[in-house]
Amino acid sequence: MFKKKADKFSLYLVDFAKHLDKTVDFFVDYKVKDTDSLKEFANTIKKYESEADDKVHEVIKNLNQAFITPIEREDIMQLIMNLDDIMDGMEEFSAMMDIYQIVSSDDFMDRFTNNILNCSKEILTSMQLIADNRLKDVEAHAIKIKEYESNCDDLYRASLRNLFQTEKDPIKVIQYKEIYETLEDIADYCQDVASTLQSIIMKNA
Repeated sequence: MFKKKADKFSLYLVDFAKHLDKTVDFFVDYKVKDTDSLKEFANTIKKYESEADDKVHEVIKNLNQAFITPIEREDIMQLIMNLDDIMDGMEEFSAMMDIYQIVSSDDFMDRFTNNILNCSKEILTSMQLIADNRLKDVEAHAIKIKEYESNCDDLYRASLRNLFQTEKDPIKVIQYKEIYETLEDIADYCQDVASTLQSIIMKNA
């Protein structure tokens, strides 16, 4: 009759997913125009990543003190670490862009980041469903995350093919190859979230 109240660990997951989603929104929408705005972009992503680290430490501290958790504590920890990997990947990408002084994205980067944005929306929805005690409804969103990651696999191959065929400067080849690899890594981290979610669903079926 009465809706079960969300426990604090579910709310931690929702809070982290909201922070991730805010970061990805900035990551995708912020327009770099010159070296100054590039520096601001990298610094802001770094700030968001540092805030995420604080959230990880808070969850670990509370997990160590908890007797009962809504799902296995190892699964909560795994989800948090998966989400933090995505944050770390975005920070690595922004730092790389700043180091290489690349002040504009190309079509491949834009398509990568749009897929990552779609993943973050599905991740946030999944965490909200967990908080609402609707774990069984998460599966469809985990599948969508994996579909977006699969799009990035195709993009990665296409981006490298285009890079090696059109770019003559070996330094730029190295730089852009690393950038595309980092974006593909972020997509893989999103897939890790989906896999962890599916594992949790199976354990609690």
